[in-house]
Amino acid sequence: MRPVSGSLTMPARAAPRAWQGVCEAAARSGQNENEASPAFVRQFFQEHLQPWRVLDTAGKPASNTVTGYYEPLIKASATQGGEYQWPLYATPSDLLTIDLGTLYPELAGKRIRGKVEGKRVVPYDSRADIAAKSDRQPKAIVWAADPVEAFFLQIQGSGRAVLPNGSAVRLAYDDHNGRPYASIGQWLAKIGELPLAQTSMQNIKAWAERNPHRVQEMLNVNTAMVFFREEQITDPLLGPKGAYSIPLIAERAVAIDPAFVPLGSPVFLSTSYPGSQKPLQKVVFAQDTGAAIKGAARTDFYWGTGDEAGASAGRMKQRGEMWVLWPKSAGAPAAR
Repeated sequence: MRPVSGSLTMPARAAPRAWQGVCEAAARSGQNENEASPAFVRQFFQEHLQPWRVLDTAGKPASNTVTGYYEPLIKASATQGGEYQWPLYATPSDLLTIDLGTLYPELAGKRIRGKVEGKRVVPYDSRADIAAKSDRQPKAIVWAADPVEAFFLQIQGSGRAVLPNGSAVRLAYDDHNGRPYASIGQWLAKIGELPLAQTSMQNIKAWAERNPHRVQEMLNVNTAMVFFREEQITDPLLGPKGAYSIPLIAERAVAIDPAFVPLGSPVFLSTSYPGSQKPLQKVVFAQDTGAAIKGAARTDFYWGTGDEAGASAGRMKQRGEMWVLWPKSAGAPAAR
């Protein structure tokens, strides 16, 4: 794909009607026996969509960091016992989510989490509070065999738990306790236990195995706690649901900043493969968002499920550019 004269900057609001004509054309094309061929899809995109370069807030072509994420696989059990000692929790019933925008329009989209104590709303329990107080622990959906793998599943936001009988369930992100995130890798480096460049999940796991009496201390460094809901896996090839509640497809879905890219739109991403200069240029779909994914052309690339996807995601920290593919008949695109 070549850059074109159009360019995309923010902010405004996109009307769903912008896609009406394209959707109708796509529905009609469903009668074409060649609809699934790459050539047909390419021709359809070229006929109906216009590329618009994503610009930064200064109106210049944006180049930004492209990271990766994935869906972890962990060993777990529905009951506690033996090696299965590390809980992954459902959302607690007393967790409050307060939308500040309902009171202060200038804070639209800002939310805080808390709980009621007497007549006051106070911050919700930290990770350490939950671990230390058995009467404050939510219902555990599963018990993981490895504390570090369970921790990294929380960082990714969802994952699959493989049960002792070989079946699997998905732990889908449901909510969080509202506490700030802190890196356990940076903590290990700060206290001189591991060099910062070596704080991979594998090295952190090895440290935990050597220091079992300090595992909870390490985990408590990150006060944030993610809560999950259990979902059945109907198609093992599909990933967790993104921001539109549509399952992610490996290497075709990305998380973006919806202040700069219309959520749900196809995007041409130009970057490179993890740790290399090999070009990675393809059409992907802006299906997801993330707390750390902020800024023009900032992207998180979904690699899929399991260890291989995790290895690619862990190495991915490239530069990238983006073009939003927008209906030709709808004029300039606008993010929402």
